[in-house]
Amino acid sequence: MKQGQCGFTLIEIAVATAIMALIASTATMTTFSVLNNTERTNNQMTVVRQVENAGHWISQDTQAAGSVSTENLTSPAFLVFTWTEWGYNEDSIYHSVTYSIEDISGGIGKLKRNHQDSQGANEDTLVAEYVYYSLSDPANTSNASYQKPMLTLKIACQLEDALEMREYKIQSRPNFQ
Repeated sequence: MKQGQCGFTLIEIAVATAIMALIASTATMTTFSVLNNTERTNNQMTVVRQVENAGHWISQDTQAAGSVSTENLTSPAFLVFTWTEWGYNEDSIYHSVTYSIEDISGGIGKLKRNHQDSQGANEDTLVAEYVYYSLSDPANTSNASYQKPMLTLKIACQLEDALEMREYKIQSRPNFQ
C-alpha cells in the first residue's frame, strides 16, 4: 500500500465477513425457532379450545337431560341424551341429542352433535375436531361413563405434537333417574 492510501487488508475483510456470517446465521436460527414455537403454541391452543368446547356442549346437555346413555350404543354414537320439555297449553316437546365421533383417521376424529325433537328439528353441529378416539388405548382415549347421577367424561384432542386431555364430572339435573 502506498503512503497516504486508506483501505482494508485482506485479513480485515475476512474477519468482517466471518462476523457478518455469524450474525446472519444466529438471526436465521432465531427466526426459525420463533416460527416453530409459534406453530406449537397455536396447535396447543387449538386442542385446548376443542376440549373446552366439547366439555361445554356436553355439560349443557347433561344438565338438561332426563336420561343419559353411554353403553350399548351403535358406532359412531358416543353419548345419547333425552329429555322432555313439558308444555302448558300445547304438547310437550321430546328432545334427543346424540354425540358421535366421526371421520376417524389414525385415531383422530370429529365430535359431532345431532339434536332432534318431536317438532321436526334435526340439527347437526360440529362440536370439536382433533378428538383422539382409539379403543386400543383405553387409558388415553376419549370416553364417557354414567353412574347415576354423575357423567364422567374424558375428552382428549391431539394436533401433531400437541395433546390436551381433560376429565369432566358433570352431574345431571336433580330429581331424574
